[in-house]
Amino acid sequence: MKDLSNIVSHFNTQGTVDSIKPLGSGLINDTYKVTTQEADAPDYVLQRINHAIFQDVDMLQANISAVTHHIRHKLEAAGESDIDRKVLTFLDTEEGKGYWYDGENYWRMMVFIPRASTFESVTPQYSNYAGEAFGNFQAMLADLPEELGETIPNFHNMEFRLQQLREAVAANAAGRVEEVRYYIDEMEKRADEMCKAERLHREGKLPKRVCHCDTKVNNMMFDEDGKVLCVIDLDTVMPSYIFSDYGDFLRTGANTGDEDDRDLDRVTFNMEIFEAFTQGYLKRAKSFLTPIEIENLPYAAALFPYMQCVRFLADYINGDTYYKIQYSEHNLVRTKAQFKLLQSVEEHTPQMTAFISGCLG
Repeated sequence: MKDLSNIVSHFNTQGTVDSIKPLGSGLINDTYKVTTQEADAPDYVLQRINHAIFQDVDMLQANISAVTHHIRHKLEAAGESDIDRKVLTFLDTEEGKGYWYDGENYWRMMVFIPRASTFESVTPQYSNYAGEAFGNFQAMLADLPEELGETIPNFHNMEFRLQQLREAVAANAAGRVEEVRYYIDEMEKRADEMCKAERLHREGKLPKRVCHCDTKVNNMMFDEDGKVLCVIDLDTVMPSYIFSDYGDFLRTGANTGDEDDRDLDRVTFNMEIFEAFTQGYLKRAKSFLTPIEIENLPYAAALFPYMQCVRFLADYINGDTYYKIQYSEHNLVRTKAQFKLLQSVEEHTPQMTAFISGCLG
């Protein structure tokens, strides 16, 4: 507590610190709620930034600052009320920086949003809210003047992920290549089609936009009436194709099974979730999307199970050096489950295309 109080003292806070207690169960950053004594002073959230993942903290916080200031400006221009609950507010240190380095760890602080909650359940209703929230997030940032940096380089670059798989196959470090030859061949069969985004971008046909790149239901805050207040967890906000936010949500949200389901009969693509999310997303995003972006939304739905399949498969071939595993075949089980999801997405592509056309009609 004493050390944390010392860290808090470097930020421009209001009020007197009463308590500092762990908050939530985030997998990436250590998070604490800082409660103040005075009724008119806000409470705060203190976070230790995971410097192993986000290695350029200056860039990370500059991205977040550019995004939150731009959203605040948009909300003010639209005459919105309760703006402090509709966009995250980060504090500067006394030196005017967006983070504090204690010689070992990097820390940041933001204002705690009162009377707000998150939800974990992926229902059609919450999927629709998520589609609207992330579509609106992209729409508000479509004219962001600053150029953001890539906080995790090549995060959703399919060509890069395939190169990693091919290097793993060539090295065959764990001697597993023959065992998974079927899956390697299936990935290669689709490789050209799945690298379409990078190709279209090089041809000048597909823009990179400001994307959230971690579109989960629990990355939204809701008010007391169940309305979305704001999108949170902005560490991965960076330039990407809009497919990142669209396809990544559906990979997890529309999977009827688990990411590592051993029972492949449980794994299918849930069209009800797809329709709810897509309806919400297009309601907010169609104002700025180009025809080529809209036309390739079904591709985005397939891209993310494919990409994750490639990543799990490469890690299995490498001898499980990246993802944490609970048993020796874990990455292979994950590979099979993601491939089954990919196949289900492919089967539903005509339905997806027809539904998207209907949303735009």
